[in-house]
Amino acid sequence: MDIILLMADPEGGSPFASFIFLGLIFFIFWFFIIRPQSKKQKEIQQKVTEMKKGDKIVTSGGMLGILHSNDEETVLIEVDKEVKIRVLKNAIVDVNPNKKA
Repeated sequence: MDIILLMADPEGGSPFASFIFLGLIFFIFWFFIIRPQSKKQKEIQQKVTEMKKGDKIVTSGGMLGILHSNDEETVLIEVDKEVKIRVLKNAIVDVNPNKKA
């Protein structure tokens, strides 16, 4: 209802100005919210494809571990001495190759 009130011009002005205003709002929304999120997602995806044995990784569940092996869709993570878990690559939210074990 509020958007309709913003678009209504009581003086009978051009509706073109209202469309410019809505376009500007959409551009600001895209520039500050959608664009940075997609950029971050692409960076994470690239890190996941380039990860190798010994890299520290973080899963979406908050599990920290060291990459032990890498399959097509899953990875084997060593979370403690002699404790390994297998997770999907989709669950990896961060890879830090600079921190080796």
